[in-house]
Amino acid sequence: MPTFVYMTRCDGCGYCVDICPSDIMHIDTTYRRAYNIEPNMCWECYSCVKSCPQHAIDCRGYSDFAPMGHSVRALREEEKGTISWKIKFRDGREKNFVSPIRTTPWGSIKSPSDYAAPSQAAFKAQELAHEPEALNIGKLPALTPDRLKQGVV
Repeated sequence: MPTFVYMTRCDGCGYCVDICPSDIMHIDTTYRRAYNIEPNMCWECYSCVKSCPQHAIDCRGYSDFAPMGHSVRALREEEKGTISWKIKFRDGREKNFVSPIRTTPWGSIKSPSDYAAPSQAAFKAQELAHEPEALNIGKLPALTPDRLKQGVV
């Protein structure tokens, strides 16, 4: 479901351009409005749809759940902590879905430069960087020899 922009609603703020992971949202230099330069390359992450404060970006639903003549609207309500999806069919029926915003607040994730450089021993360890602290657990679960069953494979 690639995204598209309603040019009359877009104010050219550029939030969609900043957040697009595939760098396909651009601002038209003549009209100062956002547009998707390559819909076929859209990852369908809907970051642009969710970030647009003007609700100017829509997505086209696949025909298996939304036949022709439908519209799909996304509404991010940060004060409620929800993202609402509204699918309106051409016969007038509507389906509404509400899900919680599960992203972290903007700027709350530490940069890699905020962490100390790994030691030589850390390069040889099984854990990934900042595990298990980043997972908020004391220790990663591991299978110990006393928990193995004899005779199984």
